[in-house]
Amino acid sequence: MVQPSAQWSLCCSSGLRVKAWAGAKGAAADLGAGGDFVPQRRGGAGDALQGPAGTSGSSPFSAHRVPLGPQATGVKRRTEQNGGWGCARIPASAQPLAPCDCSGPRFSLCAMGQQPSSAPSLRVPGEVAPDRDEEEASTKNSNVLATQYGFFTKGRKKGQPSLAETESEPESSPPPPAQLPTVEELKADLERGRLEAAGPLLALELELQEAAAAGLASEEELVQRQSEVEALYALLRDQVLGLLRRPLEAAPERLRQALAVLAEQERQDRAAAAAAGPPGSPGLAATRPRGWLQLWRDGVAQAAAERLSRRPAADAEGRTEAERAFLHMGRTMKEDLEAVVERLKPLSPADFSVVAAYAESYHAEFAAQLAALTQLELCPRDTYMLLLWVQNLYPNDILNSPKLSPELQGVRLGTLLPQTQIRQLEATFLSNEVASIRELTARALELESERWTKDEAPQRLDDRCHSELAIDIIQIISQGQDKAESITLDLGTQIKPLLLEELARFLRSYQRAFDDFLERCRQLRNYRANVIANINNCLPFRVSVEQRWQTRPDLQNSLLRPLNELKSHGFDTLLQSLFGDLKPLFKRFTQTRWDAPQQTLEEIISTVAERMPEFSELQDCFREELLEAVHLHLVKEYITHLCKRRLVLKTAEQQQQLAGLVQANAQDIQQFCTQSGSRATWLHHALPTLAEIIRLQDPSAIKIEVATYAALYPDFSKGHLSAILAIKGNLSSSDAKSIRSILDINTGAHEPSKALFSLIKVG
Repeated sequence: MVQPSAQWSLCCSSGLRVKAWAGAKGAAADLGAGGDFVPQRRGGAGDALQGPAGTSGSSPFSAHRVPLGPQATGVKRRTEQNGGWGCARIPASAQPLAPCDCSGPRFSLCAMGQQPSSAPSLRVPGEVAPDRDEEEASTKNSNVLATQYGFFTKGRKKGQPSLAETESEPESSPPPPAQLPTVEELKADLERGRLEAAGPLLALELELQEAAAAGLASEEELVQRQSEVEALYALLRDQVLGLLRRPLEAAPERLRQALAVLAEQERQDRAAAAAAGPPGSPGLAATRPRGWLQLWRDGVAQAAAERLSRRPAADAEGRTEAERAFLHMGRTMKEDLEAVVERLKPLSPADFSVVAAYAESYHAEFAAQLAALTQLELCPRDTYMLLLWVQNLYPNDILNSPKLSPELQGVRLGTLLPQTQIRQLEATFLSNEVASIRELTARALELESERWTKDEAPQRLDDRCHSELAIDIIQIISQGQDKAESITLDLGTQIKPLLLEELARFLRSYQRAFDDFLERCRQLRNYRANVIANINNCLPFRVSVEQRWQTRPDLQNSLLRPLNELKSHGFDTLLQSLFGDLKPLFKRFTQTRWDAPQQTLEEIISTVAERMPEFSELQDCFREELLEAVHLHLVKEYITHLCKRRLVLKTAEQQQQLAGLVQANAQDIQQFCTQSGSRATWLHHALPTLAEIIRLQDPSAIKIEVATYAALYPDFSKGHLSAILAIKGNLSSSDAKSIRSILDINTGAHEPSKALFSLIKVG
């Protein structure tokens, strides 16, 4: 029989003895000062279990490796009777590891469900080590890990009672003795990544606690044996956490095993914490709670930091470094969390909250990366991208994505940055955007003005003179609005008045630049074409103001006023030569004393018709407006010269003849202008009503016609009426005065939107 000793020896086939342990004091000195056991973490599985080659006492395991398994030599072990390390049965305290229903929400070690194909056999202490053939036969006949510990199987056969059921039944005959693997065998299994060894290791730990509680071993020997168990646990811990650290690289079955071990360790920690009395057993250091679940969570946080902090490679799309970092972190977080939901969550216990653990770790790392970025001086582009991720892409495209949103219900992650910092960044964004828009619009106008002065012909689009200036400006303003709204709708509301102010500023500058061009560049060959192109520019500006921005009427009018001025000045320029050609023709009305008004009017209409093709490159709406201006000019000039004729007609027949000529001329003007495209229907009554006033002889009837006329044209004054009444030589001064007094009565008419008589000077 082997004598109790604090040292073990491993026998290799050559008979060489190597010291595996330096004794209880040496192990205690290595693992904790003062002889107390303090678990130490090593750099890896090998570091946790092996010391430097050629040394002794630096690790619970010898630096010289000895083959284990069927080819290994025997190991002399102690029995419970002589205070040693062997066992003849599984201690009662190991019963919580009895098989359980794997389909339930709580995971136990039975969920691992794999059995070692060749577990080494154990020998009762005191036996002589069998030769190799006998050992191989013994190995084939007994699969210790599979048969002795039912918690590695996926269940039990039908009708087979569980350990808990057996314990409750009256014991008719003692069960066959169960044997635990040796420390070396467990070490070899763990080094090969066989997590099935977790069950025997737990049983070994519980047996040690029973031995300590029963006083079956000395204090030094307990310390030594506990150091062996803790070294094995360190190796198991590294295996389990190593698998869970990179779950996407592991097979599902391996993940299931690792999670089962982690769940069982957490259960044991909780049981130890709930147990009454001081932690640990007499002669043993307290090793629980081991806190593997927290270590796993720490590992998740570390993995998140490593994944998100990787520097993304430069791409061909010209993104800034910050933009590439945002894209990398967002894409990585989304893909990783979706993989956790799909692969890891189904294998994990519900109380692990595995999705929440990963989400919180990734969120914390994402927030830390952004917080560090905000300490730098950000360019406007990066400021926008930072806000876009914080306020939109992160909460909407990641957290509220179809796959993640149901899983993150109840997980309070918060925002990536504090609200005060977000408000500061938004203020910076607004300031940057306004400055950028002002610079871009000014540059666009400068380039357009250079093309005018260089006499470059405008583009043609659908047979219309075309300029890209309006499109460029609208895009610049709209992009500012869209960028703000892409962050939040509230920020879009904040930037809108700022953008409209910049648009108004630009339109005023545009009008000034156009007026300067009209004044200084009359002799250029493409002068008229560029005037038409700029008039056409007013259309997209007007549509944008009226439809996209939908501002208050007063603000809309302030935006449209520069455009209306630009268009009006452009019309005046285009029509200047035409109206100059018509001026001598209208003078004939007075020079000929209206003897041949029909012939004169035909010449006027013919002249206008010949010049109409010059305006064909205007947009249809502006061509109609220009024809309305021509229509107004013809009516205005006709009334002007009618008021200026110094002919007094004393008979009713003469007055009726003149009224008929005016009526016929009015019909010709209206017909020509309407057929040409004028929509100035408000001018249709201007000449016919004056002809009726000239024709009527009854003062009361004239008063009614004047009142109606004043309602149609509120700018019709007493001076204009007096000039018309002067033609009626048979009208007494008292009747003329009475008729003029009608204009003193408020007809209730509103101020006209368009002027006619205010453009006609009389007297």
